[in-house]
Amino acid sequence: QVQVVESGGGLVQAGGSLRLSCAASQRTFSRYAMGWFRQAPGKEREFVAAISWTGSNTLYADSVKGRFTISRDNANNTVYLQMNSLKPEDTAVYYCAARTYTIGPMQVFARSPEYDCWGQGTQVTVSS
Repeated sequence: QVQVVESGGGLVQAGGSLRLSCAASQRTFSRYAMGWFRQAPGKEREFVAAISWTGSNTLYADSVKGRFTISRDNANNTVYLQMNSLKPEDTAVYYCAARTYTIGPMQVFARSPEYDCWGQGTQVTVSS
């Protein structure tokens, strides 16, 4: 069974940048649609960004559009989330998710139930 592991979280000042990574355990990663979600204390998990398995289609939450960029390196079984112009409201645990069953090459997914594999999360804290 595939596993995904996030890394790259930490503490950063407002206006700063971080890059999160999510490494998958299987080479079939290249056929998985991937997504990033986040959960702040006392709030529900929310969608951040998604990318199709080809990497040719992406989707972003309005709150991060223009600041965050999702990308993938299928040769290294890794998906990234580049986060720029960070704000205190971006503080949350960030989760990587994979949809492992076969899908169309352009499909992206923004709902948690559409993913079947989740990482443990990495904490991102943005100080004001």
